[in-house]
Amino acid sequence: MSHLTPQQLSALRTTLLQQREEIKHRLSNNEQYGLQEAMRDNTGELSEIDNHPGDAATELYHRSMDISLLEREEHELDDIEAALKAMDEGTYGICAASGEPIPYERLSALPATRFTKEQAPRQSAPFTRPAEEELLSPPFGRTSLDEREEQNRFDGEDAWQIVESWGNSDSPAMAEGNNIDSYNDMEIEADETEGFVEPWENFVATDISGNHLMIIKGNSYRHYMDDEEGDYLLDPTRNKRR
Repeated sequence: MSHLTPQQLSALRTTLLQQREEIKHRLSNNEQYGLQEAMRDNTGELSEIDNHPGDAATELYHRSMDISLLEREEHELDDIEAALKAMDEGTYGICAASGEPIPYERLSALPATRFTKEQAPRQSAPFTRPAEEELLSPPFGRTSLDEREEQNRFDGEDAWQIVESWGNSDSPAMAEGNNIDSYNDMEIEADETEGFVEPWENFVATDISGNHLMIIKGNSYRHYMDDEEGDYLLDPTRNKRR
């Protein structure tokens, strides 16, 4: 036996029938939101090839919105038809998930609902992140090998550095680092060594036969020693001071 009175069922049926007619009227009056027409029909041209890409993007955005509106209307219409069928079968107002009666107050607000408030799906939007982040994090995603201890190969970050070295739209004022005075210092790891793995390889040299080890005390050498990251055997005088 239904927990709804005949008067309540009659009022709910009237509301459902009215909503069904309104949706059908919108669908027919809007001609399925114009989806029966090609995109080029909206521009009045035979082809979109000569249109500006921005114009085509705007048309595509509106067409996507029309599709979403149409799908929503059709979904609501299906729910209304299912509710009217349930009324004829005597199962209207029963929660499809728990089998509990749906309160009349909820049905008066949502006549086509099939769930109680507690069982209604999607009560809250899930806190999810885009799936792409799994590939983009860390920076350069799967193509970044800096996090691996044994990495010394060309990777995605190196590829970007080559492209970035030719310039971008940033300026020193927009750089993330502090005290950036030169465009050459704006690149990712601008001071990273190039052409060798260890910094000392830039100033340690031998003769053509591989003998007679020598130290080229240039800028790279001084920077290496000033950062105190090098082997002090390279500079006996500093080694003594320690």
